[in-house]
Amino acid sequence: MAAPDALSAAESGRASVRPRVLLLAGIAALVLVADIVTKVVAVARLEDREPVELLGGAVYLVLVRNPGAAFSLATGYTWVLSLVALVVVVVIIRVARRLRSTGWAVALGLVLGGALGNLVDRVFRSPGPLQGHVVDVVSLFAPDGSVWPVFNLADSCIVSGGVLLVLLALSGRELDGTRSGRATTGSDA
Repeated sequence: MAAPDALSAAESGRASVRPRVLLLAGIAALVLVADIVTKVVAVARLEDREPVELLGGAVYLVLVRNPGAAFSLATGYTWVLSLVALVVVVVIIRVARRLRSTGWAVALGLVLGGALGNLVDRVFRSPGPLQGHVVDVVSLFAPDGSVWPVFNLADSCIVSGGVLLVLLALSGRELDGTRSGRATTGSDA
């Protein structure tokens, strides 16, 4: 039987993980719901319609069904992209057990929500399961995606979360809330 001090330390460790996991899950759920809603609205409002110009042509809303990844890469390998998204989801869920950093929770929540958003398209949209085309909506500076690839909310969240993960790693902030190479200062990043 474990000593009472060991039990209280383990319980305290779990208690400090729980709010971060809830934050990660909440952000992922919010991103997923917002992504699904924006795609449903986009299909309903933009199907068979000319691109909608916003901000003097800086942004266009246009409906594109993308069978590949960003920059039209991996077209024809939708099932591989679906499996990669599944792996990302599983890895983030497994990593969440060690999560004690608010910054990492936010970043991983953004990536998880975005990955799930695009995975929902790949599973449930035509032409079929694990081959569905992702709905992209936003085009920058040109209505046809010729300046920058057309993207969606899920893509934006994946990129934002990825950038935040890189910044956290470069600043030495670890998944468990500590800072690499120096003593913890008590701040919660």
